[in-house]
Amino acid sequence: MIAVWISALRPKTLGASLCPVMMGGALAWHDGVFALLPVLAALIGAWLLQIASNFANDLFDGVRGTDSVARLGPQRAVASGAIAPRTMKFALLLTLVFAAIPAVFLTMHGGLAFAAIAVLGAVCAVGYTGGPMPLAYVGLGDIFVFAFFGPLAVAGTRAACDGSWTSLAWWCGVAPGAIAVALLATNNLRDRVGDALNNKRTLAVRFGSRFTRAQIVICHLCAIVVPVIAVVVGKLSQGALAASLLALLMIPISISIMGGRDGVLLNRTLAGFGAMLYLYGVAFAIGVRMSGVFA
Repeated sequence: MIAVWISALRPKTLGASLCPVMMGGALAWHDGVFALLPVLAALIGAWLLQIASNFANDLFDGVRGTDSVARLGPQRAVASGAIAPRTMKFALLLTLVFAAIPAVFLTMHGGLAFAAIAVLGAVCAVGYTGGPMPLAYVGLGDIFVFAFFGPLAVAGTRAACDGSWTSLAWWCGVAPGAIAVALLATNNLRDRVGDALNNKRTLAVRFGSRFTRAQIVICHLCAIVVPVIAVVVGKLSQGALAASLLALLMIPISISIMGGRDGVLLNRTLAGFGAMLYLYGVAFAIGVRMSGVFA
């Protein structure tokens, strides 16, 4: 049962929360305002909201029958019968309650903007696959993922340290948001046939395989280019280019997409983008930090 719950957490995807928080913390360090507790609170809050979204996805897709035994990805807890819907619902609510703790801390430390972000994040986490108009079922999931795992997370973490919402942080947030969208789009590309049968109108279902493959490649290119522009235009430390180098080294992931990889083979591509999210934030943070050491 422990293994089932660990799988329901979807740990391979949690880099989507870690990456932007590490980048925001690195930008705060670069600006000389880094504060450990607010950054940790941002990380814990982001992780809990992502876990809540994963639980909600497991619950509502399982109840709707979208996650059937025919899906090409890993079997989900509710759909497989390993966890009862009522139990998953309780876990979802408990996770949201715990997520309120770092949200309250950040609100007291940085202002009401963090309360608004937390509430909106919780609503979207549940509304991604639940509610009367689930975001994922009407093709709006990509916008939610980009915003909350990209600019909002990076700029919000930076602002948690001293209250400043900097334009550089907003811009840098485009990179992790784009990688998170590439991860989501790869998932939707793999599942497009089953999603269409269950009226889950993702962008991959609406616009087809060619569009989705182009979307993934463009997102990968964004991850390469964003730090370069941040260094050249935003005067960010050149160490940030370590993130661009990492994304460049991982370009074979997108080459496989352009080459037509499909079906169950896309699970390898998903793992690649999941690893990229973890490593990209680490490369960015270490690069910015080491620039200060050797400057």
